[in-house]
Amino acid sequence: MSILCFFTFYKLDTIKEILGQLSSILRPFTFGFVVAYLLLPIFNTLVRKTNPWFSRVIRNPKKAKSFNKLFCSLISVTFFLLIVVALLSMVLPQLAESVMGLLEKLPEYLNRTEEWLTVHLFSNNPILEGNVQQLYASVSSSLMEWANTQLVPQLLEVMRGNFVGSFVSNTISFLKTVLVGFISAVYMLNSKDTFSAQGKKLIYSMFHTDTANVILENIRFVHKVFGGFITGKLLDSLIIGLITFFAMSILQMPYVLLISVIIGVTNIIPFFGPFIGAIPSTLLIILVSPLQGVYFVIFILILQQFDGNILGPKILGDSTGLASFWVMFAILLFGGMFGFAGMVVGVPLFAVIYSAVSGLVNRSLGKKKLSVQTADYITLDHIDAESGEMIPITKDTIAPTAVKLERFKRRKPSEHDDTKK
Repeated sequence: MSILCFFTFYKLDTIKEILGQLSSILRPFTFGFVVAYLLLPIFNTLVRKTNPWFSRVIRNPKKAKSFNKLFCSLISVTFFLLIVVALLSMVLPQLAESVMGLLEKLPEYLNRTEEWLTVHLFSNNPILEGNVQQLYASVSSSLMEWANTQLVPQLLEVMRGNFVGSFVSNTISFLKTVLVGFISAVYMLNSKDTFSAQGKKLIYSMFHTDTANVILENIRFVHKVFGGFITGKLLDSLIIGLITFFAMSILQMPYVLLISVIIGVTNIIPFFGPFIGAIPSTLLIILVSPLQGVYFVIFILILQQFDGNILGPKILGDSTGLASFWVMFAILLFGGMFGFAGMVVGVPLFAVIYSAVSGLVNRSLGKKKLSVQTADYITLDHIDAESGEMIPITKDTIAPTAVKLERFKRRKPSEHDDTKK
């Protein structure tokens, strides 16, 4: 094991390269697994609803069950494809129009911002004004060049409807990922019971029965946390995006669809998502109308209070069981390691790790016949090694060492005390 650990760290770059190649090869199956996992509630509902009909039509129970699963898996994947195509066909052109409108007015916004910087903010400091103007000119020219050479041509392709065709024709790997991914999603949904049974056989063959039972229990807990959190968060973000769209339309704010998409997508990220989406959206609105920017900030604050206190708990419940500190810790940790995907799955992943560590700690304390309640350790000073009694903190236990020593010197020794010795 020592040699293996040394070899792993010594050849870490090579191992990472191999894992990267393996991940690239298995990307279609990963995509298919994600699609199948998201469609699992729909698939289970369809199987439950259509099973009586297939049982009446097909007399053989085994064939009826097989055809039922195949039919429901195809319907589920087709439903997912229709949803994606409908959303892209509605959102992409309007999104491109919003961004194109913003780009057309971008020089005017930049000139207005430069005037505000020079006239109002740095008018009394010529040196700072010159440095800021130079920096601002460099940033604005780079932004305009990027918009004209890269962003605008791609948006024109989107508005003409040629984006998907050109993208697929230029990226064969994307086509393979999507095609093989959806085919594997159908197989995974159709054979999920078989895969589950094979996994149970493997676990019980490798581990002791009690250990295998614990492993299966933990796997069910992982499924409960991930399934409840991810599907609930997607539904919550969709509702928040729709509320933003209708509210901004009623208030006649600019870039309605663009900002609604930003708010809905970033809301998938727990804790930091509302701020990540609200800051750039507010800046976009302020460029058009500062007063509407203020209204938008007020609206977002009200919306997030509604989402955090009413809508979110109603949909998600206590799906993770993590305190706010650990939610923030998980997002920062996994977001720094895996980017946007890490920020999305970091909270349920850390909830699983936290639950596993808590289970190991409680199991160890139980073997030692000690309390597993956290509240019992708040006022704990120490545990008596012989009796196992929990000794609470008192004034004497928290007194400084010098005070304790002075009290020890002043006390009167008894007849049998051998303190002097």
